[in-house]
Amino acid sequence: MPDRDSRDFPSPRARRATDPETYETGTNETDAERRRRRARFLRDLAEARELRNRVQPRRVKTARLRHAMRMRTFRW
Repeated sequence: MPDRDSRDFPSPRARRATDPETYETGTNETDAERRRRRARFLRDLAEARELRNRVQPRRVKTARLRHAMRMRTFRW
């Protein structure tokens, strides 16, 4: 069980979010760094989806058929 004193000493992440100096800007990272980090995350996410699709082909086929059925029954 966590120590009761942990409420008095928030984690560094929580402290950073409530710190008035960084609250306005979020963090001190530049836009380029944020875009690089986001691009890396999206690449990893796409890779994970591809891996899941290769490992579970039946689920992918079911999802594809379900999506096709939704699109056929969708009213414009």
